[in-house]
Amino acid sequence: MLDVTGIGFGAANLALAVALHESEAAGRALFLEKQKEFGWHRGMLIEGSSLQVSFLKDIATMRNPTSDFGFLSYLQDKGRLVDFINQHTLLPSRIEYHDYLQWAADRLNHLVEYGVEATGVRPVTDAGEVVALDVLAGDRVVARTRNLVIASGLRPRLPEGAETGERVWHSSQLLHRLPAFDERPPRRAVVVGAGQSAAEVAAHLMERYPQAEVCAVFGRYGYSVADSSPFANRVFDPAAVDDFYFAPPEVKQSIMRYHGGTNYAVVDEDVLRDLARRQYEQKVTGTPRLRLMNASRLVSVEPRGESAAVRVEFLPTGEHTELDADLVVYATGYRSADPAELLGGVGDALRRDAAGELLIGRDYRLSTTGDFRCGIYVQGATEATHGIASTLLSMVAVRAGEIAQSITGGRRDPDRTAGGRAVAGNRG
Repeated sequence: MLDVTGIGFGAANLALAVALHESEAAGRALFLEKQKEFGWHRGMLIEGSSLQVSFLKDIATMRNPTSDFGFLSYLQDKGRLVDFINQHTLLPSRIEYHDYLQWAADRLNHLVEYGVEATGVRPVTDAGEVVALDVLAGDRVVARTRNLVIASGLRPRLPEGAETGERVWHSSQLLHRLPAFDERPPRRAVVVGAGQSAAEVAAHLMERYPQAEVCAVFGRYGYSVADSSPFANRVFDPAAVDDFYFAPPEVKQSIMRYHGGTNYAVVDEDVLRDLARRQYEQKVTGTPRLRLMNASRLVSVEPRGESAAVRVEFLPTGEHTELDADLVVYATGYRSADPAELLGGVGDALRRDAAGELLIGRDYRLSTTGDFRCGIYVQGATEATHGIASTLLSMVAVRAGEIAQSITGGRRDPDRTAGGRAVAGNRG
């Protein structure tokens, strides 16, 4: 019998593993990861790309500044602390951050089983109460646990009707799929999307294939810069989660609308300016290679042997442009995995609101019926209830601490003071 079983071992559950490792009351824990080894967005570890959040918002520091799992401890262990300080930056490269997460995961290797894909759960009852959960991989029970934490990550989002193939894929597969084109470099590539990934993909394709034309297709009139100002960044503060969680639905919607520019369909200013500089220099030299197809949408993609026929509509006039492309990359973002997909076996015990959505406590625990003694927690799939930071790195350390505290008996109850903030409470 385990005290905690985690499904998924990305940054979120890795942060939880660290929090449990550092807790004297954590009990026995095990994490199940379907990948054969640790990996975090490997397909987008583009050389030169940076993290978009301060290294201080790593998997431990904001929960426990003295943790030896923090990014600074990693740098010291790797012998690069002084060198990093001399870079005068808060933003490590994405490649280095992956190495940091790998370093932390390796130290907790005894808590994780790789190559195991959880497919469902089954209740274990005693005297009419659900006292444990069996985690299934197919028809095999791989763990029996008192608490389950689902952090199965993000899923690539594609436009409705879009189909992937040999020459058409999501940006998450970029570095896995491009080597197949290196011997015969593409003459034209189409990148769909207006966010950070889309801009990075366009820049990488131009650098990797110096003769290729890169067509950037997006509905905006131009790339928009990300709002990373100090005041706007407060939407990612731990206190902002309380404000959002207890706010009325209309206030939640307005906060998401006001602050979408901190994360969605926006580009860091340095990346944006680099793209603009490249495009201008290409005009100067008479070799335009970055073609911005703004205020446009991709109408259709039809594979044709060695290429793909792409049709793009210019929205202001409805005019269509036909392109013969060697590859198409959808940099169209991600969606959270639905935790209910794994929970069919205990579906009757899960409480839902009037719209049929799962009820989730402030401590990220699913609300269940009275005869259910197990805890089921979710990480990542809580943007509608806990705010914009739910799928980002900003909150992983603090959230992991809150879940660990809830599991070990100090759960935060969804109560409010007169000021509308959560108050701490203890329940068994």
